[in-house]
Amino acid sequence: MKHGPLLALLTLLFALRVLGQALVAFAGVTWLPAMEHWFSGLIPYPALLILQLLMLLLMIKVTAEIWRGRGFYAEARPHWSQFLQRFSAVYAAIMVLRYILIMTLEPEMRWFGGVIPITFHFVLAVFIFVLGHYHRRAN
Repeated sequence: MKHGPLLALLTLLFALRVLGQALVAFAGVTWLPAMEHWFSGLIPYPALLILQLLMLLLMIKVTAEIWRGRGFYAEARPHWSQFLQRFSAVYAAIMVLRYILIMTLEPEMRWFGGVIPITFHFVLAVFIFVLGHYHRRAN
């Protein structure tokens, strides 16, 4: 498996999500879904944007190091593997449950309302899983 390119693709997808939401929030873009479709509102958007940008920077660093095969995140750490892959599975399962609950409790959102955040949580879960798989190679 080519971990670097796959991590780069997942990072790009997350970056596009962050950019899309920012365009709606700050530039008034109307050809993208409205702001209420981008996030649940649990965290105020300015704080969420800062968190997303920090996550994106970390994802870029991890991806670049693994792609080059040098750096802290590129060093084989087999003890990270199992934790990262299990964490990603739990994370993804929680998102499946979240989707089921939203579709059950808020039928007006069926089938595509509120799925942008859930979809990109899956992107993050896959990123974590791939990172775990990368570190498994030394086991």
